[in-house]
Amino acid sequence: MTARVLVVDDIIANVKLLEARLSAEYFEVLTAYNGREALDILSRERVDVVLLDVMMPGMDGFEVCRRIKSDVKMQHVPVIMVTALDQATDRIQGLEAGADDFLTKPVDDVALVTRVKNVVRLKMLNDEMLMRAATTQQMGMGTAGLANWSEAGNNGRILVVEDHARSASRMVATLEKHHRIDVEADPQAALLRTADANYDLIIVSLSLQESDGLRLCSQLRSLDRTRHLPLIILVNMGEEARLLRGLDMGVNDYLNRPIDSMELLARVRTQITRKRHSDVLRNRIEESVEAAITDGLTGLNNRRYMETHLKSLMAHARANQKPLSILITDIDFFKRVNDTHGHDAGDAVLREFANRLRRNTRGIDLACRLGGEEFVIIMPDTELMRGYQVGERLRACIAAEPFRVNSEIELRVTASVGVATFAGDAETPDSLYKRADGALYAAKRDGRNRVMADAA
Repeated sequence: MTARVLVVDDIIANVKLLEARLSAEYFEVLTAYNGREALDILSRERVDVVLLDVMMPGMDGFEVCRRIKSDVKMQHVPVIMVTALDQATDRIQGLEAGADDFLTKPVDDVALVTRVKNVVRLKMLNDEMLMRAATTQQMGMGTAGLANWSEAGNNGRILVVEDHARSASRMVATLEKHHRIDVEADPQAALLRTADANYDLIIVSLSLQESDGLRLCSQLRSLDRTRHLPLIILVNMGEEARLLRGLDMGVNDYLNRPIDSMELLARVRTQITRKRHSDVLRNRIEESVEAAITDGLTGLNNRRYMETHLKSLMAHARANQKPLSILITDIDFFKRVNDTHGHDAGDAVLREFANRLRRNTRGIDLACRLGGEEFVIIMPDTELMRGYQVGERLRACIAAEPFRVNSEIELRVTASVGVATFAGDAETPDSLYKRADGALYAAKRDGRNRVMADAA
C-alpha cells in the first residue's frame, strides 16, 4: 500500500525518525515543523494521512486538527495524533478536535505501520465515496445518501469475545454510551452469533483461558458472511509474534492491555466507519438511480455507469500518479448454454457469475456487466501484477464449482480474462478498454479458461 503521509513535529529528530520508518514501508513522506507549515502543505498538496504531534509551540496539534476538520477541502484527510503515554486528557481533547486515531510515544514500529495503513484505507474509501457522488452528479442524478456519512462511526453493533468478566465489563462501560454491545465468552458460540446478528465489529481477546482467539479470527476471515467484518484483537505486552500473525491473517487493528478507554473508542470508531463505507460501496446504490445505472438481471452496475465512472477514475489516477487496472472477463462458449438449455438457464448462469464476481472484488472496485456474457472490473490503486492475480482468482472461482441452473441441471462454466493497466497521460478510457479487450481475445485464442495481461 502506498500513500502520502505528512509528519508534523517541531522536533527535527522525531520527524527524521518517523520519516525513516515510514519510508522503509514505501510510504511517501512530507514533513512540517509547525502547524502553519502543515496547513500550508495541506492546502496545496495531496495528502492521505497526517501524523500530528500534540505539543508544538504557537499552534498546538489540537488547533491544527480542528482547522483541518473544519476546512471543506481538508476535512476528509485522516489525522493521527501523537500523544504522551500518560496524558489521557490529550486523547479526550484529540477526539473532540476530530482526530481519527492515536499513537503514543515512544512510537512502536508495528503500531505506526498498522495505524497508518488503517486510516489510509479509510481515506481511500472516503475518496471513492466522494467520486461516486461526483459521478452521479455528472449523470444528472441526486446524491442524497452518498454524501451523508459523517456519523458513520457511531451507534455500531459490536460483539466482544472475552471470558474475563472484569475486562469485558470495563469495555462495555466504555462503549455502551455510543454503541450496542454483546459479550460472548465462548468463541464457537460467538461464531454462531455472527450468522444471526448484523455486527459492525468484533473484538477478540487473545487471552481466552481455554480457546485460541486467533483461530476464531481465522474462521471469521474464511466465511463469506464475515470476510469483510472488521476485527480488533486484544493483546498483552510482549505478544509481538501472535500480534504479527493476527495482522498477517487479516485482523484490522489491535489494542494492548491495559486498554485505554479513549484509544478503544477511537479504534472502534475508525473500524465501524470503514465497515459502513465499504458496505455502501459494495452493496448499496440509491433507489433513485438504480434503474439508470444497474443491470436488471445481475444487479451489477451497467455499461453506462462504468463508462462515466471510468473517466473520473482515470482523471484521478492521472492527477495523482496512481495505478489503475481494468479486467474484462467473458464466459466461454456461453451461446451453447442458451442453445442447449434455453435462455432461462443462460440467465441463471449470468446471475451466479455476477455473484462470484462480487465475492472477488474489494469495496473500492467497480464490477459491471457490459452486456451479454461480458463483464468488467475497474480496480483503482492496482498495478498490473495485482490485477492479474485478481483475474486468476476469479477464473479459478468460476471453474471450481458447477453452476446450478435448477434442481436438475448443473453446468460446468469457465471464463477467459484480459487485464490492462493505465499507461500514463496518453491513455484514454477507450484505449485502456481496447487493450484489456485485446488481452481477453488473446486468452480465448490461446485456449480459453485463462488470464492474459497487456503489459504495454
